[in-house]
This record gives sequence, C-alpha cells and structure tokens, in this order.
Amino acid sequence: MTSTQQLPQVQDCSVSSCSYNAESSCHAGAITVGGEHAHCGTFVEISFRSGLERTGVVGACHRTDCSHNEKLECTAAAVQVGAAADKADCLTYSAR
Repeated sequence: MTSTQQLPQVQDCSVSSCSYNAESSCHAGAITVGGEHAHCGTFVEISFRSGLERTGVVGACHRTDCSHNEKLECTAAAVQVGAAADKADCLTYSAR
C-alpha cells in the first residue's frame, strides 16, 4: 500500500465548474477515478468553492485496465483532469 505522501498529485484540473477547483488546481483531499471514461468521481458542481489548502491527490483508481493502475492505486507521477468523454475525466488514463 502506498503512503499518502506518495500518492500522485492532480497536477492540473481544467474543470473550472468543479467546486474543488481553484485556479486550475484541485483542492479535494483525494480524488477517485473510475467509471466508463476514467471519470473523476470526486467532481462536484455546486454553488460554492471548498477543499483544502493543499493540492489534491489520486486516492483510488477503479480503472484496472489503466497502465498506471496497480492494485487499485495510481502509479503515474501526476495526473491531469479535464473534459474528455465527460466533464471531468482523468486525462492521464492510458489503456494497457
């Protein structure tokens, strides 16, 4: 198991409508990636901004077909989140 300090950071998030996004930086404690399109499951679009002062990390990845996935954890150096098939997808996703 990876320690929290070793989890990959969300390097960039271009989903400006997400309540965890501030100046293209993710401020969720940790995101979860999953679904049909490597969707950011932590994406939330509500009327106020929230999150932590630090940059978010990838806490879990449910896309076992991703080349960066090892035992449901992301091994990429960092990830980018943005619009692809959905409003908020992991753009670092790479099929095995």
